[in-house]
Amino acid sequence: MLDKNGIAQRIAKEVKDGYYVNLGIGIPTLVANFVRDDIQVEFQSENGILGMGPFPFEGEEDADLINAGKQTITALPGASFFDSAMSFGMIRGQHVDLTILGAMEVAENGDIANWKIPGKMVKGMGGAMDLVASAENIIVAMMHTNKAGDSKLLKRCTLPLTGVGCVTKIVTNLAVLEVTENGFKLIERAPGVSVEEIQKATEGKLIVEGDVPEMKL
Repeated sequence: MLDKNGIAQRIAKEVKDGYYVNLGIGIPTLVANFVRDDIQVEFQSENGILGMGPFPFEGEEDADLINAGKQTITALPGASFFDSAMSFGMIRGQHVDLTILGAMEVAENGDIANWKIPGKMVKGMGGAMDLVASAENIIVAMMHTNKAGDSKLLKRCTLPLTGVGCVTKIVTNLAVLEVTENGFKLIERAPGVSVEEIQKATEGKLIVEGDVPEMKL
């Protein structure tokens, strides 16, 4: 089973040379720490930076350098800063190759709910609405079940939707799954996790073909 860093490390394998990548709040922000050193990747944050680096070491934080989740970050050589209009122009113009988001729920048809729990105060959907509407390659980083042990990979989302039919792949603490027109296709198992455990934790339709390999980080 993976922890949050393990999920981020596995997703980092999906990042290709030359990609422009948007990292959402939560687990996705950890992905920058695990990208291979031999490839060139530009991380974008919708608050107006292109060229984010890993999180700073303690004592080296710059309060003026933050990501969309208001966490302090570093800027790589050649990084650029711009206003939100320019940033969302990049997103809406589909100039981002990969979007990595967290989620509360994902449906078997690729719907995502990641912004609101009814009855809890929320500031708004934010940039997630633009990201899911514009991106063609969306990977979700999430825990497979909630704190009560209920599945977060569902037949249909129960929470207010952020986007419809937009998720392409999901990496959880238990597995890597691809969203297909027939349901969640199991691609890899987390270390020490069986197919049966994944099936039990998945409410939506799970497609299992042959021997499913254990993921290598």
